[in-house]
Amino acid sequence: MSAAAPRAARAYTGARKHPWVLGKLGDWIVPFGPYTPAQLVVLGGGAFGLIKTYDWWSWAGPVPVALWLGAVWAVRGAQIAGQNPFTAAAGMLVLLLRHPAGRIAGRVARDRRSSSLVGQFVIQRAVLPAGSVTAPSATADEQVLPGRRVVAGSGLSRLLDQANVPVGRAA
Repeated sequence: MSAAAPRAARAYTGARKHPWVLGKLGDWIVPFGPYTPAQLVVLGGGAFGLIKTYDWWSWAGPVPVALWLGAVWAVRGAQIAGQNPFTAAAGMLVLLLRHPAGRIAGRVARDRRSSSLVGQFVIQRAVLPAGSVTAPSATADEQVLPGRRVVAGSGLSRLLDQANVPVGRAA
C-alpha cells in the first residue's frame, strides 16, 4: 500500500445498526411502516382488546377502530423525558427495584454498626523553671496581657482566663 493512498474509516452508531423502528422483516415490508416499538405495542394490544370486547363496542360501528388507528398514529414520536416509552419504563422499574441506600463498588451501601470509642486523655500544665522566659514575643494574631499569653479566638484562652491561671510562670 502506498503512502499516498487515502484511508477511509466509517463508524456506525448503534441507532444506525439497529434502529428503533420496524419496517422490513426479511423480504416482507410492513404495510404503512416503519413502526416504532410503541406503535407496535398499541397496534397489537389494541387489536387484542378490540377483539375481546367486540360485544361492548359493536353498536358504535367503525368509531372504536378509527380511535385505535388514531392512537397507533399518535404514539409514533412518543417520548418520556427524552426517551422512548420502553426505555423510560425500564428505568422506572430499575429505580423501584434497587436498594434505597444505593451501591458502592457494586455492593449495597449499608451503615456501619455503631461502636463506642473508648479512650482517655490528660491535660497537664507546663511548669517552667525559675528564671526562664515567661512569654514568647507576640505575633500579629496573638495579644499579650500582663502575666498571660492569649491566642486570639482560642477557647483555651477563655478557660485560662476563667480559671485565672497564669501561663508561662512557675506555680
